[in-house]
Amino acid sequence: MTQPLPELLRPKTLKDFVGQENLVGPNGIIKKLLINWSTNNYFPSLIFWGPPGSGKTTLARIIANTLKREFFEFSAVNTKITDIQKVISESKAFPVVFLDEIHRFNKAQQDKLLPYVEKGNIILIGATTENPSFEVIPPLLSRSRVLILNQLSQKDLTKILNKALKHLKKKLNKESLEFLLEASNGDARVMLNVLEIASNLVKTPTIKIPDLETALQRRQYTFDKRGEDFYNVISSYIKSMRASDVDAALYYLARMVAAGQDPLYIARRMVVFASEDVASPTALVVANAVFQACQQIGLPECQENLAAGTVYLSLAKKDRSAYNAYMEALSDVNKYGNLPVPLKIRNPVTKLMEEVGYGKGYQKYDKTSYLPEKLRGKEYFKRN
Repeated sequence: MTQPLPELLRPKTLKDFVGQENLVGPNGIIKKLLINWSTNNYFPSLIFWGPPGSGKTTLARIIANTLKREFFEFSAVNTKITDIQKVISESKAFPVVFLDEIHRFNKAQQDKLLPYVEKGNIILIGATTENPSFEVIPPLLSRSRVLILNQLSQKDLTKILNKALKHLKKKLNKESLEFLLEASNGDARVMLNVLEIASNLVKTPTIKIPDLETALQRRQYTFDKRGEDFYNVISSYIKSMRASDVDAALYYLARMVAAGQDPLYIARRMVVFASEDVASPTALVVANAVFQACQQIGLPECQENLAAGTVYLSLAKKDRSAYNAYMEALSDVNKYGNLPVPLKIRNPVTKLMEEVGYGKGYQKYDKTSYLPEKLRGKEYFKRN
């Protein structure tokens, strides 16, 4: 069995590493530390803080390889502290110990790593997607250097993708390439895994969007399959209220109740409708009151509560501007993934966060956009 594509293409040297120029570029701290290693024999323990697929594991391996040190790789998800202590005791030199998801180690486990880091018995490289200010104990944090890895840009991902396509002897047209880059959400590992699966699904040289969608296996979510008539009736109920056709709404409500539909299911649909389609926030109060009444009273009496709520929601003024604004924002989340939050509006609750620029330049009530840079100027809510 061949190695997975991400492993086959994993860079072995900084020269081949893609992204994180702030760390590995000419003026990057990792680059400088590795250059100076031969003269001062010094390399600190590090905490890599960054999103999935940004190169944390790869960088750790490159560092160990460059330092010519033994390299031991662990994941805090399935590792006991005794496992780490064992390899340290058996190592002939001062190894590099890489601990992925270090935030999964509890305080006691992290405490037991301290003596090895403090005495220089190991170079610890921890990796985490969580804020180390909260997830790594202060003594260990103070003995390590926290380095922030950024989400890979589309330019970075494209470089990796081109190398992968050459290896697989496959092609992507422009639309497929853009689709895969967006779907990867800055994660090189996800991108390569999807590409590898898709390449094995098609016999032609060109991979197309349907092939990538199949490889992604995005689920289509459905609910409570009870036949076409069930869907038709609940849909007609909602559409009747939306059209302010109170008589039709009451008819479809009566059909559902008569058929034995769970009144809480109907009430939940009313709560959703109140937020999506009605201009007044009072509608949500009414819908929630109907839901609570159905919980407390039950059938048959609660059908009267359902009827009263249906009449109110049907006759209320309709306005979907809040719902439409949210769905447009959600579409951008799905399209662009986890775009970096502007530093100036991140809360600098620890000294480390303040040092790396959290909250810098923030002023209350300023009029500048707080959206991520890629969405700057976007207007979701259409003001009348």
